[in-house]
Amino acid sequence: MIYLSIKKAAKLLHVTPLTLRNWDKRGILKPYRHPANNYRVYRLDQIEGFLRQLELSKAKMAKRKMDLF
Repeated sequence: MIYLSIKKAAKLLHVTPLTLRNWDKRGILKPYRHPANNYRVYRLDQIEGFLRQLELSKAKMAKRKMDLF
């Protein structure tokens, strides 16, 4: 199991660490806590799954067509 620091996870997601902290508060992406220092850490497979979800939602939005009159 590979764990990433909040800084590395934020870099992979192209967001700031503050955004990840806000997502944690809102329940969007939940971190694990390091047992020794209680820092936020994210599993690599969790981040990859989240990125796949984002790509799928972008693909769905691209398929939508808008009728213009």
